[in-house]
Amino acid sequence: MTAKPKKTKIDFAGLSPETLREALSKMYLIRYFEEKAEALYAMGKIHGTMHLSIGQEASAMGAVLALRPDDLMLSTHRGHGHCLAKGADLNLMMAEFFGKAVGYCRGRGGSMHIADVNGGNLGANGVVGGGIPLAPGVGLSLKMQKTDKVCLAFFGDGAANEGAFHESLNLSAVWTLPVVYVCENNQYGMSMSVKRACAVERISQRAVAYDIPGVTVDGNDLIEVYRAVKQAVNYARAEKGPSLIENVTYRWRGHSKSDRQRYRTREEVKEWQNRCPIVRLRNKLMEAGLFTEADLDQVSAEAQQMIEDSVAFAEAAADPDPTTIMEGVYA
Repeated sequence: MTAKPKKTKIDFAGLSPETLREALSKMYLIRYFEEKAEALYAMGKIHGTMHLSIGQEASAMGAVLALRPDDLMLSTHRGHGHCLAKGADLNLMMAEFFGKAVGYCRGRGGSMHIADVNGGNLGANGVVGGGIPLAPGVGLSLKMQKTDKVCLAFFGDGAANEGAFHESLNLSAVWTLPVVYVCENNQYGMSMSVKRACAVERISQRAVAYDIPGVTVDGNDLIEVYRAVKQAVNYARAEKGPSLIENVTYRWRGHSKSDRQRYRTREEVKEWQNRCPIVRLRNKLMEAGLFTEADLDQVSAEAQQMIEDSVAFAEAAADPDPTTIMEGVYA
C-alpha cells in the first residue's frame, strides 16, 4: 500500500480553501493580464506607456482581500493588480488599454487612470503619491457619514518621501480617520534604491511620528499581507484611526516601458524572481493538502483563457466617436 503524502499544517489566517483558490486565481489573472499587455505593447496594439507590477501580486491581492466589497480604495500608476483584486471587469480594463469606447475611461485614460467607482475603486493616479492626499478626504467623508467603511490607500516607496505622505498621515491621525496606508516597497523609486533614498531602515517606522500602528511584512507572502492589513482594517472600523503597512516586494520589470534598468543587476532580479508570490501561495496550498497540482494547473489555465477572451472583446469593441472628444473637458 502506498502511503499518502503528509499534509503540512499551515496557518491561513482563517481563510477558507475557496477564498484561497479565488485569491490564487486573481493573482494569476493579474500576472497574465500584465504579461499580455506587455506583449500587445510590443506588437504596437497598445500605445502610451505602462507601469507593470509583475512580481507584486501578493501585495495587491492580500491587501484587498482584507476589505469588504463596499470599502474604498485608492490606487497608483502601477495599479492594474489593485484594480483586478478589487473586482474590476477584465473586459472593460482591456478595452481601456486598447483605447475603446467601452473602456472604464471611455478609452481616454489608458493604463494609469482606471477607476471603478461602483466597485469601490476610486481610481489609479498618474502622479507619484497622487492618491495619498486624497485619502484623508475620503476617510473624513466616511466618518461624517457615520459608516464603518474604510479607505485603503496604496503607494510606493518613492511616494513615501513626498511631503504629501507626511501631511496625509498626520491629518488622518489627528482626525482619527478610517484610512489604511499600504506602502508597496518594491525597492526602487524609478531608478533610486530605497536604501539610498530613506533615512530609516523600514518605512513603517515613520508611523511612530504620528502615534499610529506601523508594521513591515513580507509583501510576497499573501497570508502575511492579508493578516497585517486585516488587523489595520479592523482597527480603523473600531474608530481607532489609521495604520501604516509596508509590504516589502519587488517589481520584475522596469519602472516603465522606457526603463533600461541599468541601476540593478540581472542577478538581483533573478534572486527576487525565485521568491515569486504566486509560486509560494501555490506551493503552500499543495503542501497543506487543500489542492492538487492538477487543480491549480486548472486555475492557471482558466485565468489564461479569461485574458484571451478579454483581448478578443477589446479588439472587437468600437473606437470612440471623434465627435465626443470635447466631452468632459471644461474651460
